[in-house]
Amino acid sequence: MRKYVLILAGFLLVWSCQKEVDFSPREINFDRDVCHVCKMGLTDPKYNVQAINEHGEVRWYDDLGCLVEDMREGDFHTWKGSKYKIWIGDAETGQWIDAEKAWYRFGDRTPMGYGYGALKNKTGEAKNDFQTVIKLINEGKTMREKFIKEKKMSVSGEGGMKCAPGKCGSGKCGK
Repeated sequence: MRKYVLILAGFLLVWSCQKEVDFSPREINFDRDVCHVCKMGLTDPKYNVQAINEHGEVRWYDDLGCLVEDMREGDFHTWKGSKYKIWIGDAETGQWIDAEKAWYRFGDRTPMGYGYGALKNKTGEAKNDFQTVIKLINEGKTMREKFIKEKKMSVSGEGGMKCAPGKCGSGKCGK
């Protein structure tokens, strides 16, 4: 009898390990989900990205550029395993679309300033496929430099964020 119990337990263990992974897109929990690369909270479903690996684990990215950074410098290729799915928010609707089948346009104001917005269908503006956009981002063809400059200016108070008089502490804004 003990032998049958061990065989049954072994069968159940193997069977439970072979469950089909759900690769459907997950809903963002804005109170908890953060970008795997830059650790910023997710803010814009029109540009957020999620990757789901063969174990059903999800990695979130607040901008396509953060995913590309993880692919280039992180452990993404090891983490994803042999089967994975990448979803990105449609830049017009915010609905999840297959990132590897999407078409990308350049010039969008994205959360981390890379500037690429995904669309489900190819258009005059959205003419780059996923692999081309990865290549462009890796070549530095982004809006990051302008984005960073604008952010630095807004933090310093020069043409950006304004504080109430006496509330800023730096003396550079709210004059």
